[in-house]
Amino acid sequence: MRAEVLVCRFFIVLQVGLLLLFANVAHGEQRIKDVSAIQGVRSNQLIGYGLIVGLEGTGDTEEFTKQTFSTMMSQLGVTIPQNVKPGIKNVAAVALYADLPAFAKPGQYLDVTVSSIGNAKSLRGGTLLMTPLKGVDGEIYAVAQGSLVVGGVSAEGNSGSRISVNVSLVGRIPNGAIVEKTVPSPFTNGTYLTFNLNSPDFTTSQTMAQTINHFIGAGTAKAMDAASVRVSMPAEPDARVAFVSAIENLNLESAEGAAKIIVNSRTGTIVINKHVEVGPAAISHGNITVAVAEKKSVSQPNPLSKGETVTVPESQIEVFAEKGQMFYMHEGVSLSEIVSAVNQVGASPGDLMAILEALKQAGALHAELQVI
Repeated sequence: MRAEVLVCRFFIVLQVGLLLLFANVAHGEQRIKDVSAIQGVRSNQLIGYGLIVGLEGTGDTEEFTKQTFSTMMSQLGVTIPQNVKPGIKNVAAVALYADLPAFAKPGQYLDVTVSSIGNAKSLRGGTLLMTPLKGVDGEIYAVAQGSLVVGGVSAEGNSGSRISVNVSLVGRIPNGAIVEKTVPSPFTNGTYLTFNLNSPDFTTSQTMAQTINHFIGAGTAKAMDAASVRVSMPAEPDARVAFVSAIENLNLESAEGAAKIIVNSRTGTIVINKHVEVGPAAISHGNITVAVAEKKSVSQPNPLSKGETVTVPESQIEVFAEKGQMFYMHEGVSLSEIVSAVNQVGASPGDLMAILEALKQAGALHAELQVI
């Protein structure tokens, strides 16, 4: 029985080695690991609340900070009289967050980001006291502590003048947290894994399944929908790791996206992919400029009248209309022809947005117009 198991493992390792060899010689545009991610294999967000100490008078004076400080001191065996209100200018209340990577094991280190949540002036030079980091389930998965690294600098004078460079209320603690608990992963459970595409596409999903089946065997991978491909996996963990390593290094020729135009109305940025085409249309482009000038004149009454001399505002309004230009687009105009035509009339980004929207309404724009 043991000999049969060893032989089975040998053939699994041999098969994986051949798969890696084929993956290296295959030619394509992208690897599977670049266009997809394994379902359930992800990082988890952690959050915490703690105190920064050792500040040079730049801490906060919030009541919840004083309450937290008093609670911490009582847990350490120091009792603060109720009639004494601690004036702590070298302490600040902060919020912490970190990302717990997939497969993180107890004893490994995480980077922690610290942000002030009170009225502190700066966290520069502070030290974070031991703070638990919790997950969304309320369980403690890491503990953070250490000296804070702040890239910003701020200074304030007695007159109220203040100068700051970058942000001094946010800092990081490299390797500032120690993992205390492991998050269960579905990688070692079940008989299959699901690869989720970063950009869902039916063609890419089908091509990915065909690519995996071509190198491993028919029926190994199945395209479930536009975003997911399910792959049957070996039962043994060591074989499963090598199996996934072979799959994610296979080259895949992903499908090209649909015709789309992305317009950022705030910055005037317009991106047009190569599949955008325009049907027959005539476009006229022109600008109207309205100039308003204000001046004041003196109104002098008749000497025999009892009127008073006053100033009267006068407005002069002029309208300048530039000569309109019209150009014609024939059937199946390409991206380069669209850019050339727009450059000829000197359209600004705002004018180009109006032209694209008008073409879409006229039914001559064969693309999705997305405004962000």
